[in-house]
Amino acid sequence: MSGGGSHSSRGPLTYAAQLVALAVCFLLLWGATRYAPAADESLGVIAGLGLFLIGGTLAGEVLEPLRIPHLTGYLLVGIVAGPHVLHLVDHDTVNSMTKTNALALALIALGGGAELKLELLKKGAKTLIIATGVQTVLLLFGMAAVFMLAHSIIPFTAKMGLGAIFGVALLWGVLALPRSPSAALGVLSQTRAQGPIASFTLPFIMSYDVVVIVIAATVTTFVKPLVIPGTELSSSAFQELGHAILGSVSLGTTIGLLIVAYLRFVNKQFLVVLVALGFGFTEVLNYLRLEPLLTFLVAGFLVQNLSKQGDKFLHTIEETGSVVYVIFFATAGAHLDIPLLKQYWMVALVLFGSRAALTWLGNDVTTRLAKSPPALRKWGWSGLISQAGIAIALAGAIERSFPSFGASFRSLAIATVALNELFGPIIFKAALDTSGESSKAPEKERSEVVASSP
Repeated sequence: MSGGGSHSSRGPLTYAAQLVALAVCFLLLWGATRYAPAADESLGVIAGLGLFLIGGTLAGEVLEPLRIPHLTGYLLVGIVAGPHVLHLVDHDTVNSMTKTNALALALIALGGGAELKLELLKKGAKTLIIATGVQTVLLLFGMAAVFMLAHSIIPFTAKMGLGAIFGVALLWGVLALPRSPSAALGVLSQTRAQGPIASFTLPFIMSYDVVVIVIAATVTTFVKPLVIPGTELSSSAFQELGHAILGSVSLGTTIGLLIVAYLRFVNKQFLVVLVALGFGFTEVLNYLRLEPLLTFLVAGFLVQNLSKQGDKFLHTIEETGSVVYVIFFATAGAHLDIPLLKQYWMVALVLFGSRAALTWLGNDVTTRLAKSPPALRKWGWSGLISQAGIAIALAGAIERSFPSFGASFRSLAIATVALNELFGPIIFKAALDTSGESSKAPEKERSEVVASSP
């Protein structure tokens, strides 16, 4: 994920060699798919993972002179190699690779929770609280209003009544809320940024995810009677909501304390523990109908703030995540349905632009109320555009809860998230570079950078 230190010593020959190596990676896999098309499925997955890992890393480095985020390179490799462009990696192989997403999301949540140091939260508490309220209200109801105004160009709402459209619009407002912790971590790791924008963005995104999870579950409960005929609000729905939130916090606390004890008294093969948590325990949480993101976020927060193991914990996650994140974003790129984006491009562009505008407006209101520094007032919105796994996971949950229109809703969500996913990191990195927060010093670990940020 990280940028890999200073790039000032790299010349044109180095970048040319990396570009040639990237082309060779694609040619090798193209040759394998052309001359050995009947290879075992597991070999196809291994070959695809190899291309995504090596090709994504090389693409990130090749794009460095253009000041494009590394993770954009990972996405582009996935798009080009995926089933909709060069067909080097087919749909079945991509679906098999998505099993790594559970590990990636667990690491994102654990690492994000560990980034939430109490001193930083207390220092920026006023801005964070105001931003949470303003962004939530503006995006939830603003995007719901945009969706209702645009419903005539959204195919699956054509035969719905006004009440049902309002309910679906609220669901779209919920979908507009999530940000991308992985994108923020990726850009901040590459740029090693220090300053008010960097100090605000990650704590806000990670703490805001807790709010999003609660709002999503609440709105879904209220919307069902509007969308599904014969459905009524019941106490059992709110009991399930309370179970999911309280259960996730409780289990996250237990996991956090167990990790603290493990790091203090054992501290061996911790990578195996992280993999077990990411793959195995995520399935347990899903079975118990708890929220994996909230659970791991609480666990990471406790390790950082209630023990002396926080920096060790964060360092291990960064070392592990550097590989997992490349595959995560490359796989996300391969999953982007280009034909679907062509079909929904007009409405997706409207929803993308509206969300970006409302995010900017929310930042302007927030920073004026909180009397924030000029840099944050101008660029604080830039890190809040990206969306990725969390938004797609929400779209999947909505699809399961509302089968009558869920598949079409998810398709539109994927098309819109694709735009946020592609352009959000570029906007954020450009803002950090323009504001002077990007560091040209030798690379530091994110824990050092965050701790030293004003």
